[in-house]
Amino acid sequence: MSEAYSVITCPECGHNEREKMPTDACQWFYDCKGCSALLKPKSGDCCVYCSYGTNPCPPIQSGESCC
Repeated sequence: MSEAYSVITCPECGHNEREKMPTDACQWFYDCKGCSALLKPKSGDCCVYCSYGTNPCPPIQSGESCC
């Protein structure tokens, strides 16, 4: 799979950052580079990209279940 990117926006401070998403695993935690908040997926989401990103994680994009 090619590289996939998403812009994560922190719900605490509004900082956003373009990040390369892992293609073979979910990312359950993310440290905000603006305020250092530890982001976790919202209830029902599989990862921080599905909760706070502009693009869902690669498995969800390809129609697979995530982790």
